[in-house]
Amino acid sequence: VVQLGGMLFSLLGWVLSCLTTYLPQWKNLNLELNELEIWTMGLWQACVVQEEGGMQCKDFDSFLALPPELRISRVLMFFSNGSGLLGLLLSGFGLDCLKIGERQQEQKKRLLLFGGMLFWISGITAIVPVSWVAHSTVQEFWDENIPDIVPRWDFGEALFVGWLAGFCLILGGSLLNCTICSTKVHLSSVRYAAAEQRDRCRHL
Repeated sequence: VVQLGGMLFSLLGWVLSCLTTYLPQWKNLNLELNELEIWTMGLWQACVVQEEGGMQCKDFDSFLALPPELRISRVLMFFSNGSGLLGLLLSGFGLDCLKIGERQQEQKKRLLLFGGMLFWISGITAIVPVSWVAHSTVQEFWDENIPDIVPRWDFGEALFVGWLAGFCLILGGSLLNCTICSTKVHLSSVRYAAAEQRDRCRHL
């Protein structure tokens, strides 16, 4: 049950991490002069949401022209998605409920361990870019050198989705790694019971 719970949390975190990567709402900008328009910025495009015309987006022309936090966030989010996917594959083959490799418990435990570590790495690399963009947004928002009439960027919904994704991935990896210790205890008790049964047979 704990293994399945860890896999579900990790799967949820990985899906949310992929969603965070492509959502255009990393930053929001409300214009006081025109309250009918809301500007948003993501890792790939900038969008304007109009009350009557829906959403219109434009992709960024150059990767090098982006701010440093957005450039590095792209790389880290790709790494997070890749390590999360690899963690799902390894952990899936290491589950006790899977009949494949039933007699190779040591290999299955290693797969669970590597999968849990990959989920930790995936969660951390999802939290770091989201927190970095949030930190830079706060610094720009309270920058006294910028005139008050200039609109300020605010937190977008994608940041909160990214934080939730990182938390789910770390929690899922922790649950999977905790089951490795309980699996060792379970195997030792089974071996002890088998040895005790053999001793009884010899006495008979």
